[in-house]
Amino acid sequence: MAKKDERVVETRLGRMSLPEDRVLTFPRGLIGFMGHREFTLIQIRDDSPFLILQSLDDPKLGLLVADPYSFMTDYEVVIGEADRRLLDVASREEVTILVTVTIPQGMPERTTLNLSGPIVINNVSRLGLQIPQTEGRYPSHFTPGMTPPPKKNASPTGNGGQEGVTIADDPKKDTH
Repeated sequence: MAKKDERVVETRLGRMSLPEDRVLTFPRGLIGFMGHREFTLIQIRDDSPFLILQSLDDPKLGLLVADPYSFMTDYEVVIGEADRRLLDVASREEVTILVTVTIPQGMPERTTLNLSGPIVINNVSRLGLQIPQTEGRYPSHFTPGMTPPPKKNASPTGNGGQEGVTIADDPKKDTH
């Protein structure tokens, strides 16, 4: 039986008791799963870079995700002004960046990371967004070990010296 601040959830790995502070809310859902708003992260094994982003609404929906920095050092996520406001973040330290992972059955050497649609989670508020990277620099099927795309020049309005996240000005914002 779950304690007062916990809920019992069915997952792909079986039934779990989940503290409320481990619930992640995605106000817009995820690409392809817009109706699913509540998720949690499940560590598969202590020594694995992979996690399952498990839907709390559907026990059959769990996405394999990973910290992209476990596989590459040069990966920059641009967070536009509107997304930054929704997430309520100002710097890299406030977020966790994850990418979805595909491991074809029986062919782990063909594992790919989706670098074009990172998942950004505010570590304090537990809000998350999937933020497509529209400049086309990163592929949706990046094989770990490949040479990463060349790094663009850093923007002076960027991330305050933090690696990996650029807080971008909203191009639609009125400057008058």
